[in-house]
Amino acid sequence: MIEERKNKKGEINNSRTRAERVQAQAECIEANKQVKKSKKKYVEELATTAEKAERKGNMKQHYNTTKKLVGKYSKPERPDRHKEGRSITETQRQRDRWV
Repeated sequence: MIEERKNKKGEINNSRTRAERVQAQAECIEANKQVKKSKKKYVEELATTAEKAERKGNMKQHYNTTKKLVGKYSKPERPDRHKEGRSITETQRQRDRWV
């Protein structure tokens, strides 16, 4: 499905006439809708699985499924600061500060 989307985008970029471009855009939009529906269905199935696992008391499966639903998260990086309070932007100075 993802490969199909990539091909449709390529068709849009390679189209020679406006009619071809409009047709390719319509196909691309339809492919995007299918991908979104598929993703929504997948997420709904995961949520249902997590709920069933919780009802059964299977906390390991519940935890793992919830972890899949949440996805990866990382805290945004903050630049280091001088002793005066100004931020250090150069990477070499940041390394020197830590040494």
